[in-house]
Amino acid sequence: MIYRDFQNIKLSGLGLGMMRLPVIGGDDGAIDEAAAAEIIDYAYKNGVNYFDTAWGYHNGNSELAAGKYLSKYPRDTYYLASKFPGYDNSNMPKVKEIFEKQLEKCHTPYFDFYLFHNVYEGNIDDYLNPRFGILDYLLEQKEKGRIRHLGFSAHGSTEVIKRFLDAYGKHMEFCQLQVNYMDWHFQNAEEKVELIRNAGLPVWVMEPLRGGKLAKAADDVREKLKEMRPDESVPAWAFRFLQAIPGVTMVLSGMSDLEQVKANIATWQEDKPLSGEEFERIAAFADEETRKGGLPCTACHYCTSHCPKDLPIPELVALYNEHKITGGGFIAPMAVSSMPAEKRPASCVGCRSCEKVCPQQIKISEMMKEFSSMIGM
Repeated sequence: MIYRDFQNIKLSGLGLGMMRLPVIGGDDGAIDEAAAAEIIDYAYKNGVNYFDTAWGYHNGNSELAAGKYLSKYPRDTYYLASKFPGYDNSNMPKVKEIFEKQLEKCHTPYFDFYLFHNVYEGNIDDYLNPRFGILDYLLEQKEKGRIRHLGFSAHGSTEVIKRFLDAYGKHMEFCQLQVNYMDWHFQNAEEKVELIRNAGLPVWVMEPLRGGKLAKAADDVREKLKEMRPDESVPAWAFRFLQAIPGVTMVLSGMSDLEQVKANIATWQEDKPLSGEEFERIAAFADEETRKGGLPCTACHYCTSHCPKDLPIPELVALYNEHKITGGGFIAPMAVSSMPAEKRPASCVGCRSCEKVCPQQIKISEMMKEFSSMIGM
């Protein structure tokens, strides 16, 4: 196992994300305990020393699994991470209550790593609101040794992340971002990584395989990858891409079966980062794939000057593309839900004024109708 330096400790380059543990009958809250125990034990015994859970994973049962299966090992032989669930704004006044319960669920007197969970447009105001006292409470727990290292994860825009850093950056020790070769340009991951590096923080990576989608590359992409590295597996390419990015310290993978764990750990036995040419080529492959599946909006904003509802059309097209290309997920609905109701796709009146001036001839009104139907907003 490759290990990375973080302050005065060694972290396994690969961490076990506990958001996608095996479940029974497709019920996300019903963790298959025998299979989950097997995964955790194999990871621990084969060099993984970082385990990442959260309040909301598996309907609250991920932290229970972490506590049950990790507590049989000496506490100083692994690093445990959890998060304050501010993705749900109703939790903001409950930081003390939730933190105490998390320690109880995880059978631990402290968290090695603790994060503000999912900083984005819909919760940044509450996270920074001093009346909730979230930062003050977490810093107090750090002083008491109940949190060893404090950081944050983010799915928000670069502007939102910068705002969080401007307010709390001096207290943060790491940042967790969604980084993979599909999102390097598509979700502005390159720009976000640079922002975090410039803030002097190491990068933790989530969704390195984009929920497993990058483990199943299209045949033409698979062939192109094989031409460059015949012996490298498709999932391994995603990890080698991340190994080439300066500042990446921890890569979390949510592995849901033992074969995935074995394969990923085998990949992380050695550092084989992509060369500059390989890096650029795989990023270009990803850009080509995203262009195939999305609408060709160039964000020229001609449309917005003709919209009687003053909708943020380019932003909504970008979110539609994200949702469409990646086969769903929470990012687009989360972003749209943070918008005022009158700015959401359901507010489109279908007048087609925007379409008359669109240089790309996008059928915007049809897109709005479909997008509204997909996300229910």
